[in-house]
Amino acid sequence: MKTPNCLKLLLGALLLTGCVTSHQSAGPTAQTQTQTRETQATITPSQALTLLKDGNARFVSGQMLHRDLRQEVLRTSSGQYPLAVVVSCLDSRVPAELIFDQGLGDIFNGRVAGNVVNEDILGSLEFATKVSGAKLIVVMGHTSCGAIKGACDDVQLGNLTALLARIKPAVDSVQTEPGEMRSSKNSAFVEKVAEANVHHALKTIRTQSPILNEMIEKGQVGLVGANYDLGTGKVTFFSE
Repeated sequence: MKTPNCLKLLLGALLLTGCVTSHQSAGPTAQTQTQTRETQATITPSQALTLLKDGNARFVSGQMLHRDLRQEVLRTSSGQYPLAVVVSCLDSRVPAELIFDQGLGDIFNGRVAGNVVNEDILGSLEFATKVSGAKLIVVMGHTSCGAIKGACDDVQLGNLTALLARIKPAVDSVQTEPGEMRSSKNSAFVEKVAEANVHHALKTIRTQSPILNEMIEKGQVGLVGANYDLGTGKVTFFSE
C-alpha cells in the first residue's frame, strides 16, 4: 500500500528535527530528505547545529548517506529552504556540503580565502537568514590555512593584500612568548591565529549587522564558530 503524501511529509519533518533518527547501521544506502518550507520552519538553531554535527560524524566515519543528486536537483528547482549558512575558506579541501554530509538545498555556503567577513558576506548572511530562513550561522576555519599563513607572513600580492589585511587583527591578538616565531613557520601560532580569526569574524557579524545581531539575540538564529581538521575530517565547534 502506498504511503500518503501527507504522511511522507510528516515523517520527513520528524527525521530532520531529530524526533526520528537515522542510525549509522542503516549505512550509506539510507535515503535522505530534501529541505522544504515546512521542515525548515520546524527546525530550531540548536537542532540545525545537531544535524551538522551528526553529518560530520557520518563523514568522519565514512558512513555518508546515499543521495540521488539528480532527484535533489529536481526537488530543489522550484525553491530552496536551507537549515544553515556556513562561511568557510576557499580551500579546495574544505567543501562544507561534503564534510557535513548535506545535500543540495540543505545549506548555504559562502566561501572566501581565510573565511573573512566583509560587507558582501554580511549581506549574504542577511539574505540567507532574514530572507531565506536559515536557522544557524557557522563561521568555519581550518588547520594549515594558506590565507592565515599569508597574513602571519605579511604577504603582499595584488588584491590578496587587502583580503589578508582583514586577518591581521587576529594575528595581532595572539600572544606569544618572547623570541617565539610569529610566522607561518610556527604551526602552533598559525592554528591560534586561525581560531582567533574565527572569533573576530563572529564579532564582526554581531557588531556590523544590526539585522543579524537582533535575530541572534531573539534566538531566531544561532551563531557558532568551528574549525575543520584537514588531517581527520573532524569539525570542532565552539561558541562566540
